[in-house]
Amino acid sequence: MQVELKVPVLPESVTEGTLGDWHKNVGDAVVADENIVDLETDKVVLEIVSTSVGIIESISFETGDTVKSGEVLAVINTDVTVAQGTGNQKVDETSSNKASPAVRKMINENELSIDEIKPSGKKGAVLKKDVEQHLQSKSDTPEQIIKSDTPEQSIKSDPEVSAKAPLISVPAAGRNDRRVPMSRLRARIAERLKLAQNTAALLTTFNEVNLKPMMDTRANYKDAFEKAHGVKLGMMSFFTRAAVEALKRFPAVNASIDGDDIVYHDYFDIGIAVSSDRGLVVPILRDADQLSYADIEKEIRSMGARARDGKLGIEDLIGGTFSITNGGVFGSMLSTPILNPPQSAILGMHTIQKRPVVIDDEIVIRPMMYLAVTYDHRIIDGKDAVQFLVTIKNVLEDPSRLLLGI
Repeated sequence: MQVELKVPVLPESVTEGTLGDWHKNVGDAVVADENIVDLETDKVVLEIVSTSVGIIESISFETGDTVKSGEVLAVINTDVTVAQGTGNQKVDETSSNKASPAVRKMINENELSIDEIKPSGKKGAVLKKDVEQHLQSKSDTPEQIIKSDTPEQSIKSDPEVSAKAPLISVPAAGRNDRRVPMSRLRARIAERLKLAQNTAALLTTFNEVNLKPMMDTRANYKDAFEKAHGVKLGMMSFFTRAAVEALKRFPAVNASIDGDDIVYHDYFDIGIAVSSDRGLVVPILRDADQLSYADIEKEIRSMGARARDGKLGIEDLIGGTFSITNGGVFGSMLSTPILNPPQSAILGMHTIQKRPVVIDDEIVIRPMMYLAVTYDHRIIDGKDAVQFLVTIKNVLEDPSRLLLGI
C-alpha cells in the first residue's frame, strides 16, 4: 500500500510554506510519528511526521521549495516489512517506545541494534547517554567512527586521531562574509513591522511603576500559591491581569482598524512576545479575562517552552487583540515597542532597578520599572492611552484594586 505524505491544511492567513531539512531519504525506513521533513511558514516551523510504518518510495520536493496545502511531499510504501536488526536495518515501530526520535536517529546512524544497548531510563527506555556509553565501550576498535548529530562531532575513537581531529570549523584568516537566505519567519517579521510603521500613526507614552507592593504579594504567597496550583507565581500574571483591567476601561485600545471601520473586540486575547532561536513569535493567551493567575502562569510557561522547542502550532499565533513584550529580561531599560498589526497597542515592560523615589515626602529606595505603551493614534486618543497606562500602574502598585474593581 502506498501512503501519501501531504502538506497539512494551512489556515487562510498562511497560504504557503517553505520546505526545510529532509530528515529521511528515498529508501529509508520510517515509523509512525517520526519527523520526515520540516515546513517553515511565516509564523512557525512545523514538523511533518509519518503516519505509517514503511519505506520512503519517492520524494516530490527539495529543501527550499515552496509548497501549498494538500501537495504530496513523499510516498511511503507500507507493504515493505521494516524489521529491527543489525547492520543497515532501522529501528522498527515496536521499539519506538523504548527511545525518543533523537535517540533512534543516533542508533540508526551508528548502525546499532537497540537490543544490544543497556537502558537506564524509566520503563527500560534507552537514553542518549546509554548509546554514547555503548559506543564508548566499543571504542577499542581503532578505526571505528562514532557518529553524532553534527558532522563536526563525528570523530575517530583512536586517541591519537581524536587529538588531531578538530571538533569545530575554523574559518580561514582574513575578512569573510556569509550570505544566507532570510528565513520565511524572519521575512514575515520584517514585513509586518514595516507595515506597522508605514500604515499606523505610532506614538509611545511612558510611565514608571513601583513594583514593591506586587513583589511583596508574591513573596507572601508564593509558597502557598505553588503548593495549591503546582506552578510558580511570576510577574506576567500580574501584568496580564492589569492589562486586561485597563483594556476593559478603554475599549479603543483593544480595538483594530479594518478599512474604514473600527472593530471593537469584546474578548481579550493577549499576545505574549517570546524570543526563540527562529525569531520573535507572539503566541496568544486567549480569553485572558476568564483565566485565574494560576491559569495564566501555566499557559505562559507552556507557550514559552513550546516556542523554544519549536512546537508552537499555527493556531497558537493567529489572532490577538493586544500584546505584551518584556525587554527587561534582556536588560532593556527603556524602549518604544512596535505594534503587532492589526492590533492597535502594545505594552512594553523593562528591567527592574532599585532607585530613590519620593513617597510621602520621604526619599526611599523602591524597585522601579519603566512602562511603555505604543499605540495607533488613528484610533486611540492620547488621553486614553495615558489613562490606560496609568490604570496598569495603579493596579500593579495596589493589586487589591482588582478585587474591589476600582
